[in-house]
Amino acid sequence: MPDAPTSPTFAVHADDLSIRYASSRSTSRHQAVNGVTFAIPQGEILAVIGESGSGKSSLARAVAGLAGTGGPNPVISGGSLTVLGTSVRDISQRKRDRLSLRIGYVPQDAGAALDGRLTVGENVAEPIYSRDENFDQLEAGIAVATVIDAVRLPLTTMNSYPHELSRGQRQRVAIAKALILEPTLLVADDPTAGIDVTVRGTILDIIADLHKDRSFSALIVSHTVSEVRRFGDRVAVMHRGMIVGIGAVDEVLDSPQHEYVSGLARALNDLKAAEELGVS
Repeated sequence: MPDAPTSPTFAVHADDLSIRYASSRSTSRHQAVNGVTFAIPQGEILAVIGESGSGKSSLARAVAGLAGTGGPNPVISGGSLTVLGTSVRDISQRKRDRLSLRIGYVPQDAGAALDGRLTVGENVAEPIYSRDENFDQLEAGIAVATVIDAVRLPLTTMNSYPHELSRGQRQRVAIAKALILEPTLLVADDPTAGIDVTVRGTILDIIADLHKDRSFSALIVSHTVSEVRRFGDRVAVMHRGMIVGIGAVDEVLDSPQHEYVSGLARALNDLKAAEELGVS
């Protein structure tokens, strides 16, 4: 079929995409994603939810351009994946480097991966100097201050070190770092995981507000439907490596086409009923 993903209509387009983790033994190769097809229109958010091991994090890594880079990252074993007009299956390193400048990636527990030897400001500025080590320091400082303010942290935070911040604050710093180069696409893998329930909403609202202000496209992995409702234009439900429901959140839940989606809908209805009883 024609390479539809090259159309500027889509930020991401996957066609019958399969992803696996490499192994020296063919019998132990793990297929994480099995033949998924979806698209993310320019400027929209697709939220991906599913149980642990459903393939959602593997999908996020592939969309972030990490498939085939070795280490803990998967490889694309079938189908096609085009990100921002570039096919990422068997992509050259030169094209991958160029594409990475247009993608902001927030891995799971990204706040814990900040460099403890650097201040918050230096951590956020790191992508700038990785791209251009001679970049003007004043201009970089202004950019860092702007994005730190955008994630609702005091500017004084720039002089702090990661260990001096709460887990939720560190996660906001990681989001700021992912957005410092003003990417066209944001990929965030469960950005509220491990964060106190009282501040999860703040993290999600920050992403939603940044999306409105900057109009980037996004794939955001989440673990609850209630979180998805805060920012998602659409949701894709994954189960055992496959997409078993995709579309507007209410449409997917009101007319489930798979038993797993039906279970999510029942759980959400039970939660609503419990909340109503608690209120009354």
